[in-house]
Amino acid sequence: MSLREDWSAATYLRFEEERTRPAADLLARVPLTDARRVVDLGCGPGNSTELLAKRFPEAEIVGVDSSPDMLAAARERMPDARFVEADIASWRPDAAPDVVFANAVLQWLPDHETLMPRLLRAVAAGGALAVQMPDNLSEPSHVAMAEVARDGAWAARIAHAGEQRTAILSAEAYFDLLAPYATVDVWRTTYVHPLDGAEAIAGWCRATGLRPYLDPLDPDERERFLALYVERLRAYYPERATGKALLRFPRLFLVATRR
Repeated sequence: MSLREDWSAATYLRFEEERTRPAADLLARVPLTDARRVVDLGCGPGNSTELLAKRFPEAEIVGVDSSPDMLAAARERMPDARFVEADIASWRPDAAPDVVFANAVLQWLPDHETLMPRLLRAVAAGGALAVQMPDNLSEPSHVAMAEVARDGAWAARIAHAGEQRTAILSAEAYFDLLAPYATVDVWRTTYVHPLDGAEAIAGWCRATGLRPYLDPLDPDERERFLALYVERLRAYYPERATGKALLRFPRLFLVATRR
């Protein structure tokens, strides 16, 4: 996407099972039994697109992303689907889809008060807007990023890097925004992922949340940043008796079925 540097599909897919689970949970609550056209907005490497194709085998599936690396991985994974390189901040469909599916992407865009109604209006009558967004900015994993960014010689460059990501609205706010036009199902789930210690948590975050902090740094600075970040994570996420550290990951979900 144009609002960030290109993303690494390989890094993202290190935790494919954990990242795909929320997409499957979101899709399970979409009430449509069939669809002619489905858009996977922010499709990434195609793991969510694959779920959509299995759910709606007769539909035209279109994946939209602005990362060439992600799209290359998606095309290799799903050669029969259509993938489009575009900035989702300005994306408009050429025909109204029955489903717009946005898994873990809209948290990177601002002004949800305008964005969400616009996306819902893009959906065909009777269709669904399905959205999942991480709601973890106050979790230790992200608190530690900001702490390390403020403490180093790099502070002037990256102390405010976390502000690139939107602080999402409350469940009640999304309901109030969309309920005049749709039947709205909104919920929040906290996943607890057992990972192989602080290094694995840092590896998870490196694919997404750490990107605004790491991208402006040179290679040596990145390594120093990551070493300091891992040390802070050890305090926040102690290893359990099994050697695993538990990463709490809250996510907000909504499915709005347009009247």
